[in-house]
Amino acid sequence: MADPSSQTDTLPAQKPGKREQTKANNRRAIIEAGRHVFAELGYGETTVRDIIRKTGLASGTFYNYFKSKEEVFQAIMDENALRVRPRLRSERIRAKSFEEWLRGMFFVFFDYVVNDQHNYAIMRRNSGALRVRMDTPEILAGFDELRVDLEKAVASGIAPQVDVAYLSAAIIGIAFEMSDRLVMRDPPDVEEATDFATTLVLNGLGAIAEKSRP
Repeated sequence: MADPSSQTDTLPAQKPGKREQTKANNRRAIIEAGRHVFAELGYGETTVRDIIRKTGLASGTFYNYFKSKEEVFQAIMDENALRVRPRLRSERIRAKSFEEWLRGMFFVFFDYVVNDQHNYAIMRRNSGALRVRMDTPEILAGFDELRVDLEKAVASGIAPQVDVAYLSAAIIGIAFEMSDRLVMRDPPDVEEATDFATTLVLNGLGAIAEKSRP
């Protein structure tokens, strides 16, 4: 815990200068334009010119920040990952068992998908590009956190002795593929999706079928 007496020596954060603020605003404008254009046209049909037209900036300004539409898409995917990773981290810390951990992971991701429809529309509209851009820094960092957690759970005996690489891939695949179906439901039931995914991973199809019996 920090010593309160030391806080008097802390200088207030410097506000960014006009030039830095302009640069930040321009980058933000490009990313937000990319969100709209990718959601509307799809990754394959989108061009840099489409994004520039949406920003109202000069083409030279765009290339001061990004080299291609691929880089814009990567920035969007990284921002999406940064939105959900702190929530996933909190669930990992809170969980007292492997089932709680697994249930928390699925719930947070499904809840994010349902309650952030604009960003999920980009992911869904551009699913092919998303699979190509799974190597962005923040997404890879999120996958790595999941893998490390699973390794610790297996090593400590909390989780069964299984292939961690396969298990983490299975969890990620279930989360992404089920999300696509979840948002099509009216209304989407996050708890139901969480329960299905958790039961599937822990106990297999037999347990799900047993739950479904009248």
